Amino acid sequence: MTTLTTAPLAPLLDALFAKAAAATSPAMSGLTGEERMRLIESKTEYLDLYGRLKDLWLPVPREAGALLYMLARNSRARTMVEFGTSFGISTLHLAAALRDNGGGRLITSEFEPSKLTRARENLTAGGLIDLVDIREGDALQTLSVDMPETIDLLFLDGAKALYRDILELVEDRLRPGALIVADNADVCPDYLARVRTPAAGYLSTPFADDIELSMRV
Repeated sequence: MTTLTTAPLAPLLDALFAKAAAATSPAMSGLTGEERMRLIESKTEYLDLYGRLKDLWLPVPREAGALLYMLARNSRARTMVEFGTSFGISTLHLAAALRDNGGGRLITSEFEPSKLTRARENLTAGGLIDLVDIREGDALQTLSVDMPETIDLLFLDGAKALYRDILELVEDRLRPGALIVADNADVCPDYLARVRTPAAGYLSTPFADDIELSMRV
């Protein structure tokens, strides 16, 4: 039995995934596919994009959540960083792994205040809030201060255009063997160029549909 598969977390995740599947965003429905991709790839308009997305949960799929839990457990991670909290579904999976690893610290960042309020409620309901340091604001600022000396796992699931910037921001703290999981990495060519270049200090491979799994060497 694990924290992930027992109450209170297991039924909470069932309910959250159901709510996520039913959520809609009127602000996004008026955008063309070309406009959406432009906003996704922009390093200057991501705040506008994710402001429009505040009603959407943008959760990891169940399979990706389970993968995060298993990677964190298997690597015995005790310090983790997440870029993009949203409503906290991925955060719950990572924090559950911390609980079952015996404790630790998960730092997560989200700039949308309404989402952070819900994420805190969900982490409290799941009995995991004590393991999570939730930071409000632009991750380029929030993840640049008061960081652990070493990071065991980094999860990237925020503004796609910033993946490489966030990686480079915390790179010196990634221990040898640290894992980096990037969701929707297929739209982040500069990030992929970084982690797929052996001279940069990573081993990296595509995993599942659009996840890039990398390791600091």
